[in-house]
Amino acid sequence: MAKPTVAVIVGSTRGESINLRLAEAVMRLGVNAVEFKLISIADLPLYSLDLENDWPESAKRFSAEVRAANAVLIVSPEHNRSLPAVLKNCIDWGSRPGAESVWRDKPVAIIGAARGAIGTAVVQQHLRTILGALGAHLLGGEAYLGGFTPELIDEERDVTVETTKAFLQAFVDRFASFAKRFAA
Repeated sequence: MAKPTVAVIVGSTRGESINLRLAEAVMRLGVNAVEFKLISIADLPLYSLDLENDWPESAKRFSAEVRAANAVLIVSPEHNRSLPAVLKNCIDWGSRPGAESVWRDKPVAIIGAARGAIGTAVVQQHLRTILGALGAHLLGGEAYLGGFTPELIDEERDVTVETTKAFLQAFVDRFASFAKRFAA
């Protein structure tokens, strides 16, 4: 069986995003099991029903890329104990029109990093509620890195702490298995 394709969505557009850094490290760890594609969400306009009759090219591109993937990995920070606006915006674009939602029956895993102690637990809970309501199949459990420091993942996107590397490898292996079941 060919490797399943995974669309990777980072819920931050910040150039030095620690969640982009985490996404790149996870992609390195899972390169033998799945084929990853980083999907840009920075160019999506703010969702409005007024735009549905003339969909922006960026929204068409985003939906097509997510639809083409076998699974989705969301790597997100937590903003004010919830989703970053840019992430909610891409979820809204992908859910429209309702009959063509890219989220329905799509296997999704969520992970995130934060400098604070509780990591990204709350954003993950909110994402599970939203994506579950849209019909996505969510990998169970929580996966986040609290107390993130830049030294944890080096410039080559290698994880420098063995226990963290083992944790992330177990996560990506579990997600790859989950994605393969749906791709079969």
